[in-house]
Amino acid sequence: MRVIAGKARSVPLLSRDGLDTRPTSDRVKEAVFNIIQFEVEGRRVLDLFGGSGQLAIEALSRGAAEAVIVDQSKESVSIIRQNLEKTKLADSAEVICADYMEYLNRAKGKFDLIFLDPPYREKFLENALKRISEIDILKSGGIIICERPADKALPDNYSGFSRAKDYRYGKTGITVYRAAALS
Repeated sequence: MRVIAGKARSVPLLSRDGLDTRPTSDRVKEAVFNIIQFEVEGRRVLDLFGGSGQLAIEALSRGAAEAVIVDQSKESVSIIRQNLEKTKLADSAEVICADYMEYLNRAKGKFDLIFLDPPYREKFLENALKRISEIDILKSGGIIICERPADKALPDNYSGFSRAKDYRYGKTGITVYRAAALS
């Protein structure tokens, strides 16, 4: 696992060992950033299920202004901080050790780009999307990128954002939600 592009290009990233994590493959990560390539620079990013922090780190490497990375595991938070130091992107990121719902219940400010890549076998993705729609943390024109099992269906619309497109990469599905842009 490595940073694909930008100022931290080719820096290898650490990840947790074991079956508790499922890092996004480089192939899927590259596809995601091809989808949003012109919508990263200068943006504020939330990586709600941080793991290794690789999605937020990739966004920062590609010019995102700042990132908030949340994970409930102290081990993951330690790895995220190490990865931010290795990539020299620590000054642009805030790392929070908290449960995703705990974070959402106290979230302040709005985000341009939200990454949701929770454990597949749980209802975390659906719960996070519902809560995000209730608390209005996605900016006008903002994007939510959801990584999910390819056979998992997600609703078309939520209050404040709707499904823009679905992609499939083997057993992995990516759903992109967009908030309407205010004119």
